[in-house]
Amino acid sequence: MKKLEQLYEGKAKKVFLTEDPDILIVDYKDDATAFNGEKKGTIAGKGVINNQMTNRVFRLLEKSGIPTHFIEERSDRETAVKRVEIIPLEVIVRNVAAGSFSKRLGVPEGTPFTEPTIEFSYKNDALGDPLINAYFARALDLATWEEIERIKKYAFQVNEVLKAYFLAVGLRLVDFKLEFGRFHGQILLADEISPDTCRLWDVKTNEKLDKDRFRRDLGNVEEAYREVFQRLG
Repeated sequence: MKKLEQLYEGKAKKVFLTEDPDILIVDYKDDATAFNGEKKGTIAGKGVINNQMTNRVFRLLEKSGIPTHFIEERSDRETAVKRVEIIPLEVIVRNVAAGSFSKRLGVPEGTPFTEPTIEFSYKNDALGDPLINAYFARALDLATWEEIERIKKYAFQVNEVLKAYFLAVGLRLVDFKLEFGRFHGQILLADEISPDTCRLWDVKTNEKLDKDRFRRDLGNVEEAYREVFQRLG
């Protein structure tokens, strides 16, 4: 499979065409951004960790019956994926109050929920990725009702698999962001699952081992990413 010209460059990844119109190659970068791109920096080695961790998790999810865009890992930083049409919805599943949820609703960070919750953001940088609901998603024609229900079903299934996966290595899955896409009429999980997209706290100490260390200037960012990756073996 030959990597051709670059199709797109985002905040964390470059995407390249291949000779197969249904397959893309994703190249993970070390660049880091927060607050809709207002804060920028570099996390050394992040691209390697996020690529390999995402692929490991996607393989696990595939075995659990959740279809993903993953095809094969080509190198430390590069992966071949199915060329999905990304649905412009950021899907956030939360198990514990943190981040914007705590700020918006005045719930102390670290408060566990009786059951997980889900929220949607309209994936639009110019508007700051505003929080929307399923009716807004339909009004904007982002997805059909059937697609929205399938996305919700997959998101909660991902949550159950990942909670157990991370808990086994002493990590609490606080919340995480997912993206989905269409591939020949099928809804697939896309993008990545990594310390960039998940809040992961140490079960015993509540130490933050994710991108919040970069967002909040907590230090030891690279070490936190490596710690998560090493725990996952």
